[in-house]
Amino acid sequence: MIVLRLAWQSLANRWLTATLTIVAIAVSIMLLLGVEKVRTGARQSFADTISGTDLIVGARSGALNLLLYSVFRIGNATNNITWQTYQEIAKAPDIDWIVPISLGDSHHGFRVMGTTPEYFQRYHYRRTNALTFSEGKPFSDLFDAVLGADVAERLGYKLGDKIVVAHGLGSTGFLEHDDKPFQVSGILAKTGTPVDRTVHVSLEAIEAIHVDWQSGARIPGQSVSAEEVRHMNLQPKAITAALIGLKSKLAIFGLQRAINDYRAEPLSAILPGSTLQELWSLVGTAETALAAVSAMVVVTALLGMVTMILTTLNERRREMAILRSVGARPATILGLLVAEASLLIVLGVALGIVLLYAGLIGLQPYIDRAYGLYIGIEPLKTGEWIDLAGVIAAGVIAGLLPALRAYRLSLADGMTVRT
Repeated sequence: MIVLRLAWQSLANRWLTATLTIVAIAVSIMLLLGVEKVRTGARQSFADTISGTDLIVGARSGALNLLLYSVFRIGNATNNITWQTYQEIAKAPDIDWIVPISLGDSHHGFRVMGTTPEYFQRYHYRRTNALTFSEGKPFSDLFDAVLGADVAERLGYKLGDKIVVAHGLGSTGFLEHDDKPFQVSGILAKTGTPVDRTVHVSLEAIEAIHVDWQSGARIPGQSVSAEEVRHMNLQPKAITAALIGLKSKLAIFGLQRAINDYRAEPLSAILPGSTLQELWSLVGTAETALAAVSAMVVVTALLGMVTMILTTLNERRREMAILRSVGARPATILGLLVAEASLLIVLGVALGIVLLYAGLIGLQPYIDRAYGLYIGIEPLKTGEWIDLAGVIAAGVIAGLLPALRAYRLSLADGMTVRT
């Protein structure tokens, strides 16, 4: 107890240097824990990109490819699903709801997706969050369009603006459906999912803009106006994929097997949750690099602490000698310096935790709104406490280096005046 009191008073006499050391350790601890929070939040946000959907059905392909184009709007489908097949699947007694999607066009690099109004009710993310509108409403007219938050923000659109859809996926559309423009009827609230980067229109609208197109180009000599197309039969001939919700989770694997064995045309049915985890295992290696960087920052802070103690040790030779002259043993001197290192590291860790949660409370809404990354404000997990215990132990061990050096100094060394 006496050693701790002496250590505290010694640090108080060198309060500026000690404070800077504590802050350096605190910032490194905040970074270490912050990286872990961001990593966990990113993994959870990624896994919760789509929730409440039991199966995703598309043409026969790999599970990752089907997930990428149907959920993340990356890449293209190997083939389409015929409308007849879609209707037959929809009749399965185990299906509670089914939502078709159709991809293929774009608008200034953002994917255009045809679907039904039910999509805005059925698509969930972060387990229970449903899509909401920051402005406007779902499409009701044939040429209405609903924009994701990023589309509206980046292109500066507002309700009532006209947009032209381009054929294909290029960021600059040379083949545009400029004779059939859309009008913005709604803008979705930010979700942090691919929905933010999507232009949503009806399935009938996808058919309408392609009635006078064939093989990716306008049919020469044919031109159907926007008014004329309203009176035509616009039932889709094919779709890209479908999202399915089941009445019972027990029916998932049975229906998945039935769809995969469908004889009329080759299909694939995937479980989005397990496929998302598989995809994360491929793209989540960056988290290891982040953890390594934060660990190096902690090591740097510990080295700074050791350097500070060693630097001041030469100035404290007389202090050590006076303590020895009044009866302090070499072991007491060693204990004093180890106690100082322990106080510095413990105070640094405590301040780092405080800074972490203060930052989370202040920045969480902004990070969620700007980047779609939800970082939960939760107590530290067991693994994080173990990491902190390891840091404290490493700090105490690091403090032994200057302590052993002081232990070996003789009383006469401290009383000698060096010139």
